[in-house]
Amino acid sequence: MLKTTTPSVEGRPIQEYLGVVVGEAILGANIFKDLFGSITDVIGGRSGSYEREMGKARKIAFGEIEAQTRALGGNAIVGIDIDYEVVGDKGAMMMVSVSGTAVRIR
Repeated sequence: MLKTTTPSVEGRPIQEYLGVVVGEAILGANIFKDLFGSITDVIGGRSGSYEREMGKARKIAFGEIEAQTRALGGNAIVGIDIDYEVVGDKGAMMMVSVSGTAVRIR
């Protein structure tokens, strides 16, 4: 399925706008990941465990908007916006929210 952050697809006219689609995923990080993430943050560098969790959440959210688009009869999603948030007590969970417009393109 074609997905883009742009409002249109060059050379592929939009035949029909089918509606807004939204996918969300909230994943908790376990205590060991929190501990190692904190250590990495203190000494600098990247936290691989957090990056993997965010990747999983993003994949889930994109899967949801693709399924919604197919259910509406669409074959593309335009105007995609991706948001990341830390939620829960002491930021114990991560949320990815993906939204866009389901369309049918030629």
